[in-house]
Amino acid sequence: MRQKEIEKIFSPPKIHEVGDGFRMHNFIPGLPELTMERMDPFLVLDYNSKYHFPPSDKIRGVGVHPHRGFETVTIAYQGKIAHNDSAGGGGVIGEGDVQWMTAGSGILHKEFHEEEFCKSGGDFQMVQLWVNLPAKDKMTQPKYQPLKNAEIPKRQLPNEAGFLELIAGEFNGTMGAAQTFSPVNVWNVKLNTGGKVEFELPAEFNTGLLMVEGDVKVNSETVAADHFLLFKNQGEKVSLQATQNSIVLVLSGQPLREPIFAHGPFVMNSRKEIWDAFHDYNSGKFGYLEDEF
Repeated sequence: MRQKEIEKIFSPPKIHEVGDGFRMHNFIPGLPELTMERMDPFLVLDYNSKYHFPPSDKIRGVGVHPHRGFETVTIAYQGKIAHNDSAGGGGVIGEGDVQWMTAGSGILHKEFHEEEFCKSGGDFQMVQLWVNLPAKDKMTQPKYQPLKNAEIPKRQLPNEAGFLELIAGEFNGTMGAAQTFSPVNVWNVKLNTGGKVEFELPAEFNTGLLMVEGDVKVNSETVAADHFLLFKNQGEKVSLQATQNSIVLVLSGQPLREPIFAHGPFVMNSRKEIWDAFHDYNSGKFGYLEDEF
C-alpha cells in the first residue's frame, strides 16, 4: 500500500453568516479548488469553528427552508442545536451527537440553537455536510436519522492513542451508525497528545480531513486547527499523529460521477429537475412547517 499524497492544505475561508446562529467557513464549494465535482459525493462542507455566543432571550438560528436531492449531516462538537422538519423528524442535537437527514424528494426544515443553550450562552462548534444522493435515489422518501453519541460505534486505538467514532462507513470491520446510499466514510478521530494512528482509504475515493481541534501531523506535514487537508486520488495509507489533544474529521467517499446541477437548496442531475423542484416546492408538495420554533 502506498501513502496518500497531500494535494493542498486550506486555511479557513472568511466567515459567512447563515441565519443569526451559524458562523460558517464554507470550504466546499467556497474555495475554487474544492468544487462539488472535485469532492463528489460531498457537496457542501460548512464549519462553524469554536465561537462563544453570549446569553440571549432570542432564539438564534435559521427558519424554514426547503431541500431536495441530497442529505444533510449535522455534527455537534459543542453547543446544542434543535431541529424540526416537515416529515416529522426532529429533536435536539447535543454535544457529540449527529443528525443525518435525507431530503430526498423534498423536505422543509429549520435549525435553531436549543432554547436553554441560547439562554445560557456558551461555546458553539459544529459541522454541516451535504452528501449527494445517486440519481436513482434523489426522489427517495425523506427520512431522519438521529444519532446519539452513545449509539455511534467507537474503536479504541492502540497504545492509548485515543479512539475513533464511526458516524458512517467502515473501520477495521466495524460499521458506522448511519445508513447511506453510497459508500462514504465519515469518522471523528480523537487523539490524545502524542497519539498516533494509521489507516487505509481507497485511492479512488475523494478524501479530505478537517482539523476540528489541535495540530496534527498528517503523514509528514503538520496541519493546524480549523484547516482542511485535501488528498490526491492516489495511494491508500494515512498516518496521523497529534501534537496535542486533537479531533480530526475524516471525509472519504466514492464519487458518483453523475451530472451535478445545484441551485440554492436543491441539487439534481439536470436543469429541468431543478425547475421541477422549484415548481413542487411552490405547489406545497414539500409539506408544511411552522416558521416559529
